[in-house]
Amino acid sequence: MAPDPEIPMTRALRLDHPTRQAQILETAARVFCEKGYEKASMGDIALAMKMTKAGVYHHIDSKEELLAAIITYGMDIFERQVLDRVTTIRDPLERLRATLRGHLLLVLRDRTKEVTVILHESSALPAAARATVNARKKRYIRFLEQTIRELVMRRIARRVDPSIAAFALLGMVNWTYQWYRPGGRLSEVDLAEAMTDFYLNGLLAAPAKSGAKPKRALAPKRGRGDRGPAA
Repeated sequence: MAPDPEIPMTRALRLDHPTRQAQILETAARVFCEKGYEKASMGDIALAMKMTKAGVYHHIDSKEELLAAIITYGMDIFERQVLDRVTTIRDPLERLRATLRGHLLLVLRDRTKEVTVILHESSALPAAARATVNARKKRYIRFLEQTIRELVMRRIARRVDPSIAAFALLGMVNWTYQWYRPGGRLSEVDLAEAMTDFYLNGLLAAPAKSGAKPKRALAPKRGRGDRGPAA
């Protein structure tokens, strides 16, 4: 996926070797996650990369530019590995199931975990770059709202506000990295399946385990199912 035209093509995005580019962005994202964006320095990133500070600055001009490159990279990964794969699924229940499972696995798996989590630092971006990132986030929120709205209108889901259900999903997914530790009782796949069933069984009118179709649902209250807050 090409970088957004609103974010200038930086040296971080013009690296000659894609693997080296990914290394720098993922390492910097991990450092930002561990220390916090404000406290992390370019020296910390150079140390983690086993490079000199001058070597890091050969690829990137500033910490702000690096953050913009990381966030763009992380959103590209999310859209390519999750969103672009599910938008064509016609059945709304299977679409939501595949979306939730895919998003969870992206957050849980080590390679892209830090890059995905760093999206929370977008408030530190300059205004123009932040607006571009927020527009991409809103695309996902609107997609979730529309999918949940379809489930409500078809009486597959309970009568819920699609926006509340969408943000509840995002909160559940985005907080998982705080408490999940690999190597425990559940694998990433096991946890993604369990959390997907947990969320869907709260949303739907009947248990959704193993793709089971619900038998009965309340009709949505007119006007509320279609309402979504400005996000």
